[in-house]
Amino acid sequence: MNSNDIIIRPIISEKTTELMEQHKYVFQVARDANKLTVKKALKDLFNVTPEKVNILNVRGKNRRLRFRVGKRAAWKKAIVTLSAGDKIEIFEGQ
Repeated sequence: MNSNDIIIRPIISEKTTELMEQHKYVFQVARDANKLTVKKALKDLFNVTPEKVNILNVRGKNRRLRFRVGKRAAWKKAIVTLSAGDKIEIFEGQ
């Protein structure tokens, strides 16, 4: 699997911007990715070495639109802790 296929997109919200102060970055990753593949993909894409990778499975929510019932897709989230000197430029807005 390619590194671009593993890291899908960064998650930017109020909570994740507060985590950036602790050198933690949040990404949506592929459903079949694990900690080792996420760590390798970050090293390839952003030239940083993660100290720690935590992965969460986010369940899809049930949604209704008028008379139809549907479900959002489930996805996987990775919280990556970097060392104090490293940072990822995408989140910094440069």
